[in-house]
Amino acid sequence: MHEFGLGPNGAMLYCIEYLEANFDWLVEELGRLHPDTWVVFDLPGQVELSTNHESLKNMIVKLGKHDYRLAAVNLCDAHYITDAAKYISVLLLSLRTMLQLELPHVNVLSKIDLLSQFGDLDFNLDYYTEVQDLSYLGNSLPQGTKFAALNMRICELVQDFGLVGFETLAVEDRESMLRLMRVVDRATGCVFVLSASEESHGTGEEKLPSTRRGNFDSLFTTAAGSIGGIRSDVKGVHER
Repeated sequence: MHEFGLGPNGAMLYCIEYLEANFDWLVEELGRLHPDTWVVFDLPGQVELSTNHESLKNMIVKLGKHDYRLAAVNLCDAHYITDAAKYISVLLLSLRTMLQLELPHVNVLSKIDLLSQFGDLDFNLDYYTEVQDLSYLGNSLPQGTKFAALNMRICELVQDFGLVGFETLAVEDRESMLRLMRVVDRATGCVFVLSASEESHGTGEEKLPSTRRGNFDSLFTTAAGSIGGIRSDVKGVHER
């Protein structure tokens, strides 16, 4: 920042551009890892990186060409849903990120265990996670301002795409974290691995890492079915 006279956001954009320019180094370092390694690229909170800047998207495309399975996990603080206008802004940013990155995408309301500290919700938690009829938010928005109509047009845009939904996460809750990992694994296709019996019979895929092998018996069941578990019921999460 001092060397180039950049502010926090400009410095972050410079760093991501520098990483893109040295992409070969990134691939080399990733190549040192075990083929089954679960890698997390933890990005800063500046939305420019994932909404309208091209460097991150360019690197995603290049990593895909190197046969890496990628998914975007977009963490949003859960307290935003306690304010209708903030919730709408989160919806718009999530949609813009999904359209920009063009990846299997999991939006997450994080710190869900702290939600009660910010007051009561206007609707049940599943209303926000499933992004149900957003027209009901009109009663929760300030009326008589020029932004009221704009907010409702944004709601219509989000619903027209029909892409945005949310998982929940309490990071100190082991079951909540494991459920989110299963959701991400399904998004990347890493759940479709061979069972022990299939491996023993041999399928010609034995030399591939487990994340690259297919489990065709459970493919459609896993892809279309819900993910069970203690934290699978959003209504239960709301009650807790």
